[in-house]
Amino acid sequence: MVVADSTMALPLLQAVVPPKRLIADKAYDAQSLRDWLKSYRVIATTPSIATRTVPYKQSRIAYRRRNRIERLFGHLKNWRRIATRYDRLACNDLAAVALVSCVIAAT
Repeated sequence: MVVADSTMALPLLQAVVPPKRLIADKAYDAQSLRDWLKSYRVIATTPSIATRTVPYKQSRIAYRRRNRIERLFGHLKNWRRIATRYDRLACNDLAAVALVSCVIAAT
């Protein structure tokens, strides 16, 4: 059974300290998630889906930050060791990601 990411967003957010802002894509534009974010005073920077009659406003500047993160993950996936997760220990995996990030930043 395949579970959508947006259905797991609320349980994940309930398990951690609420952030100041949530930057996500259109898939996370659920009214239940928006209501929860509003109750905890979290700023939602999520574009509205096309079927909304009245779209929510969002900060374009904050949403641009999401693009940078997406591009970083795209670059990381080009490295086979990172994409296939060869390392079993989290500390080794984190060290590999840090090393590859340094190489990417230098180029």
